[in-house]
Formats: sequence, C-alpha cells, structure tokens
Amino acid sequence: MAELHGVVAALSTPFDETGEALDEGALRTHLDAMLEAGVHGIVLCAGTGEFAYLREDEKTRIFEIGINHVDGRVPIVAQTSAINTVDAIEKSKRAEGVGAAALMILPPYFEGPGTDGVLYHYEAIAKAVSTPIVLYNIPQHSDFDITPEIYARLLEFDNIEYIKDSKGDMVNLQQLIRTGGKVLSGADPLAPFALMAGAVGWIWGAANVMPRETVRLYDLIAGGKHGEALELWRRMEPANLFFWTHGYNVGVKQATNYMGRPVGPCRKPTLPLSDAEWAELKAALEPLR
Repeated sequence: MAELHGVVAALSTPFDETGEALDEGALRTHLDAMLEAGVHGIVLCAGTGEFAYLREDEKTRIFEIGINHVDGRVPIVAQTSAINTVDAIEKSKRAEGVGAAALMILPPYFEGPGTDGVLYHYEAIAKAVSTPIVLYNIPQHSDFDITPEIYARLLEFDNIEYIKDSKGDMVNLQQLIRTGGKVLSGADPLAPFALMAGAVGWIWGAANVMPRETVRLYDLIAGGKHGEALELWRRMEPANLFFWTHGYNVGVKQATNYMGRPVGPCRKPTLPLSDAEWAELKAALEPLR
C-alpha cells in the first residue's frame, strides 16, 4: 500500500437533516471535495466521523462507498475499533475484505484492560489481518495512554506501523517519534509543530473545513518554507483552537457546512453549538473566507 503521510482527512460522516440517515450522495460529494483539494489519504468512521454513533451496517456501507468511490486515488483508512478483541477482528477483516488500505484501532475502552490486555488485543488483531494498523491514541477519551514505551513494544508486531497521537502533548509526541515508528498527529493545535518535529503527517478532522489550507501547510513545511507555513497557520489557528476546546465534531460539521461543503448535522444526542459559540466559531473562520 502507499505510505500514509501528509494530510489524511478524518472525514465527517454526512447525514440528512434529521441526523438519522446516512446521506450517500453527500458522502460521495464530500469525498470528491477532499480529493480535489489534494489530501493524501482519508479515514472513514474516524472519531470525527462519529463512529461511536454509527450502526454497524452504516459503517460497512461507508467503507464500501468510500473505497469504491475513491478507487485507489489515495489510501483509505477504516476505523475498526471495538471493546472486545473478537469484534475488533471481525470488523477489521470486514474492512480489509472491501479494500481498506489500513485499519485504525483504539485500545479497548470503557473499563478496558491494563497494558497486557492491550498488547494481547493488538497482537491478536495483527495476526488476523494483513492490512497495516494505525494505533489510535486518544487517552482523554479511551482512558488508556499508548505511551512511547508501549508503542515501541507494539511496533514489534507484524502490521503495526503507525500511531495517530491525539493526546495533545508535544513532549509525548516527540518521544513517540524517537521510537522510530511513524507518527500521525491528531491534535489540531499542534499541527505545524508536529510536522516540523518529525511526524509523517496528520489525521486531521479540520481538513473537512479547510482542505486546501491543510494541504498547502503540508507542502510548505515539507519544502522547508517554515516562515510561510507559520504565516498560513496564523489564519488557520483560530478555528483549530476552537475545535480543540469545544465540542469537536459539532464544531467541525457546522464549520464545514458554513464553508460550503454540506455534511448535515451531528447525530443526537450531540446538539448544535449555542448561539454564542457559533458566533465565536464564525469569527474564527473569517481569516479563511
């Protein structure tokens, strides 16, 4: 498979106006918008894609539509996280079967196991599939931190090649990079600095909102034009700080709709931003309009 790098968009899942039905047409249109902007990969059913609120048949359908529609133009990463190992293996095999280029998997969450159980979980999945695995580290939600020491141990398993680090700790991110494993940053406010520190790219929900800017930021940093990159980042930073400090998915979705790429509302019980929050977000988006 192609190496994961650059802007890997954590795709919002488009719903109809009720939030209860998948909008397949809008999904294809939104995929086209990401491809036209030049993103280097796409994650389906990511956290930004509201995977926790999706039904199993919807996840399978999203994988099928996304993989068939993109048709190999960029790698498609499928999130196949599950609390128990058997379910995670089943979901991973299903995604592998429809052509996912990589799998993104959380450690078991909600009263999950300790380190030994997490190692068992990932080793069992890695043995069951041949598709590369992206570990998903977001301890503020999973209640388990894939530390640099644990990452180094997990890299010994076949198929485990990457980690998406959404912890939001720059010291931790640099330590993950020093393991020699490939790191994709998932913390929006750290974006340019993570790449400058040696991350291979981002898995980034804000790419839904500002896809061309995220690709341009990558190109500038990859080309050593750090001054120009930071000038661009000053325009991007207000919205990225807002997303990170407010309801993430609803902020990204409302902003994406506002920027002219319809993806509908979030699924309940996630509610729209308050009037005051929405006014703050619109002001943060103004430098990008």
